[in-house]
Amino acid sequence: MFCDRCGAQLAPGQNFCPNCGKSMSTVPLMPQKSRLAGHMRLLAILWLALSAFRLLPGIFLIVFFGHARDFLPPDVPGFVPSMLQGIGMMLLIGAGIGIAIAWGLLERQPWARMLAIIFGCFSLLDMPFGTALGVYTLWVLLPAKSEEEYRQMAKAA
Repeated sequence: MFCDRCGAQLAPGQNFCPNCGKSMSTVPLMPQKSRLAGHMRLLAILWLALSAFRLLPGIFLIVFFGHARDFLPPDVPGFVPSMLQGIGMMLLIGAGIGIAIAWGLLERQPWARMLAIIFGCFSLLDMPFGTALGVYTLWVLLPAKSEEEYRQMAKAA
């Protein structure tokens, strides 16, 4: 075996050239991060942020329209406050599921990937931030290679 920089002959198993000091090892200095590992934390943070933005209007709608009969004019149909409270409840439930997804992705829970894919599809309808998060979620978690990587990460956690 010879050094490709200076041409000096090397003994078998020698890691450095004795003449020029060039490294002969093929072991990478830093381990390579997988594609999925680089995106998991950001994906969880984005799910958490979108859930926080859904949480605030949900709480507002439930609290505000719980007392709507006190301040709404009498000509407003009676189903409007109940309907708006229902929308607030749906926002709170969606925020709770998003927080669960974020926690599951951060903790590498086995169920979190599938739940994120399912609600990523639902999130595609929520313009513009939900659509962006849904596309990013599906891009990160849906490929078959990502499934195997996530399974290994969940097993190691």
